[in-house]
Amino acid sequence: MDVNALLISMGSMGGLGAFFALGLIIANIKLHVDEDPRIAQILEELPGANCGGCGYPGCGAFAERIVDRSANIVGCPVNTADGVAEIARIMGVEAEVGEKKFARVLCLGGNDETAKKGEYLGIQTCMGAHLTFGADKLCQYGCLGFADCVRSCPFDAIKMDANGLPIVDEEKCTGCGNCEIACPRNIIEIHPSSRNLFIFCRNKDEAKYSRTVCIKACTACKACVKVVEEGQIVMTDNLAVIDYDMYGTVSEIPTQKCPNGVIELITEVYSKRTED
Repeated sequence: MDVNALLISMGSMGGLGAFFALGLIIANIKLHVDEDPRIAQILEELPGANCGGCGYPGCGAFAERIVDRSANIVGCPVNTADGVAEIARIMGVEAEVGEKKFARVLCLGGNDETAKKGEYLGIQTCMGAHLTFGADKLCQYGCLGFADCVRSCPFDAIKMDANGLPIVDEEKCTGCGNCEIACPRNIIEIHPSSRNLFIFCRNKDEAKYSRTVCIKACTACKACVKVVEEGQIVMTDNLAVIDYDMYGTVSEIPTQKCPNGVIELITEVYSKRTED
């Protein structure tokens, strides 16, 4: 073996290694950016759930956006009032705690209310059933009952009842929106706590058919539309829809004439289902 050739090769490789290492050191010095210490301070005041309810990938990204002032300090639906107040102190701004929000399950078509088309033996998830002709329920708009929303909740705030419908625990719900995203039927929505009147149906079938697939379906009878001010409740694609900008907050049900009990106050519906 030629010792000189070996030494030259080793020297060359060592020199290249040293050269590239020096380049990395210089780049690190030139390109290094000191992290704003407020990011770490704010991160300590966030719950660390990384649920995405703020609209960012996690608490770290949310803290960064607060510091660069592209995110509101109350953007985390999970944070406490004390946490928001401390973040406001760190940022030198006033703390304005927003209204608490909850997930609302806008369907009453459980196993007892919906017509079946046969036994479903496919994938036991809502998304899987939705993509394979809707599992065993004839209603193509209602809850599928395979608990995707339950599994998506990082706060254990949703459970399935004996009738195959999701129940939201308001004491645990943070309004993060994970369940809303997980539901392929779009029957879960996030609403402020002051909003208590809802249409508990998403069925857009014609009235003569919707009643045959679910006894708790909206039949587009317009009974609710007729007893409120114009525009407060409108019919859209055979379904009653509340315009909350016009309606606002209500303390009583605007109509008792709904033949299928589809329009209800959230408190009455939830207490009734809990008792059952």
